[in-house]
Amino acid sequence: MATNKIRTLWVIGGGNMGGALLSRWCLAKVADRIVLVDPANIAVPAGCEKFPSIADVDGIPDIVVGAVKPHLAATALATLSERLDERSLFISVMAGLGLARIAALVPAGTPVRAMPNTPAQVGRGVTGLYADDLTEEQRMVVSKLFNAVGITHWLTEEGQFDALTAVSGSGPAYVFRMVEALAAAGIAAGLPEKAAHALARGTIIGAGELLRQDERSATELRVAVTSPNGTTQAGLEALDEEPGLPAVVRSAVRAAAARSREMGQEDQAD
Repeated sequence: MATNKIRTLWVIGGGNMGGALLSRWCLAKVADRIVLVDPANIAVPAGCEKFPSIADVDGIPDIVVGAVKPHLAATALATLSERLDERSLFISVMAGLGLARIAALVPAGTPVRAMPNTPAQVGRGVTGLYADDLTEEQRMVVSKLFNAVGITHWLTEEGQFDALTAVSGSGPAYVFRMVEALAAAGIAAGLPEKAAHALARGTIIGAGELLRQDERSATELRVAVTSPNGTTQAGLEALDEEPGLPAVVRSAVRAAAARSREMGQEDQAD
């Protein structure tokens, strides 16, 4: 690969995550040629070619992104190594699969772990990355690819992936759950259902946009909206009552991280 230049990008699997990444990559034209490999009869974005199997695609890819369910990886990727060379990168977005397992599934090419989240679909994703022994050029290419769907963060140890998966990978679901809870609380407090859902959704969207645009920390933004002895302070005090929101969130992250570790162990057992 020339520096920061991707000639051919393959995405194996067009499900929720694969499809989200693919749509943004096609829009951003991150590669000269973008290919989806998936046997399902699914629509593809403009600028993308689709093939039912690896055998049907010609050429050698610069980058292959594995986006199938982890338990389907061995079957879906069985013939991939035959199509790669020493310059190829294989990037796994399959939760729970460590680099050793990825290298066993796809012995050819250089393995990279990535954990994006679903806001990648609208260009606001967060992607954690890790690999051993990448060249600076390869690292730049991988960063450029995932910067096209949001922001990236390179981990310093592979063992951090379970925690990252629990925070940013699963995090959007926690936010959506908060919208559901806030709307339900609004209905219980007397708001019409439609209004409660609109207010809850708009509030989370607005707060997120403020957090994006304002350089102050989340703590500073919270303090700025919390008047002493006001309504917000009363609500926050209720959120912190035993066990409290921080403890609940820690419990959620701990459970998600534990499940990420279990998924990796289950795959190794298979």
